[in-house]
Amino acid sequence: MKIFTAMLLTLLTYGTYAQRAGFSGQSNEFFLDLTAKANESTTISVPEIEWKNPGQKTIAIDTRKFSLQVHVRSAKKLENVHVYLNDFPVVKDRGFAIVSVKSLNDFERSIDTEILLKAGENTIRVTATDQDGGTATSSRTINVLLADMRDSLHNRTDYALLFATDEYIHWDNLQNPVNDANTIANELKATYGFEVEIIKNASKKEVLQKLREYTKKSYMPNDQLFIMFASHGYFDQVFNQGYLVCTDSEITDEERLTYIPHSNLRGIIDNIPSKHIFLAMDACFGGSFDPFIRSSAHRGYGEQNDELDNYEYINRKLKLRTRKFLTSGGMEYVSDGRPGHHSPFARKILEALRSYGGTDNVLTLSEIKSFVEKIDPEPRFGEFGTDQPGSDFIFVVK
Repeated sequence: MKIFTAMLLTLLTYGTYAQRAGFSGQSNEFFLDLTAKANESTTISVPEIEWKNPGQKTIAIDTRKFSLQVHVRSAKKLENVHVYLNDFPVVKDRGFAIVSVKSLNDFERSIDTEILLKAGENTIRVTATDQDGGTATSSRTINVLLADMRDSLHNRTDYALLFATDEYIHWDNLQNPVNDANTIANELKATYGFEVEIIKNASKKEVLQKLREYTKKSYMPNDQLFIMFASHGYFDQVFNQGYLVCTDSEITDEERLTYIPHSNLRGIIDNIPSKHIFLAMDACFGGSFDPFIRSSAHRGYGEQNDELDNYEYINRKLKLRTRKFLTSGGMEYVSDGRPGHHSPFARKILEALRSYGGTDNVLTLSEIKSFVEKIDPEPRFGEFGTDQPGSDFIFVVK
């Protein structure tokens, strides 16, 4: 017995060097197989999820209906199999078809059903758990790009026309408009794919010629045009009219013939055939662009429905004619900012552009508003001309 115990201790001590050992005594023979026990304690078994459709991790389709085919097998008895679409269980009360998980036997499940996807990106996730708690998770991404939504995203051009005036013949020079325009232009081009043109220190004639040029352009239905003025502004109490001050505008011009009246500017810009136009004005008395000086609290303005995905939201907004404006103030003077820096208004516009629209990569006017609304004086929002209620101007990260 002592000899047997010693031999067993030796085997346990050096068992890592011998997977299977045999010993003989005087009257019997036995074997200890440590391999099986070792594997049993260290091997973790989880179910296997086999994707038959979609077979690839990411695919693109042009219809919302999709035939989902998944096979699940396990070495141990399966406890449950769950399917999630965009992190929600696929159940009827969320508006999706019920996914039927068919039990083939205790160790296999089959999913073969048609599922209704949303437009845009969809994530389908399958989880499988066996009776011992071993869990496997696997997912696939399906991009649904319907024809009209692809057009909204891709078959369009975003234009930006920026007027910036630092230098004046009769008025005091400004410090930052050209720098503001250059920086905003770079952000629009690099991040949002805009085609940008900057007009610097333009006379009244040059401003009107450029606006006439853009009026004669041909635009696709989903093209957008962003126009910005950064310059001096003026308000005439006698005419009760706001004006843009051009590089050649004369201080002694009581009839304001060398200025551009806001009333004329509204009509000219509204007449540009681009369906979607957003005007930003960083100038004193810019709020008088709106003859009614609306409150900036514009109920329902630019709100995004959280239930819509990016594609549906963009497509819906681009169906509506847009004529929106944003000014750096109302009926008062506004700051040009410190020399070599940006005006308070331009700084906030840049902050908005550099937010990239948050997680959805779509920057809307309501989001821009949240960046600028605390500036003093208070910026003004509104619509003009032939704007349609519910419209928006969107900046989509490329």
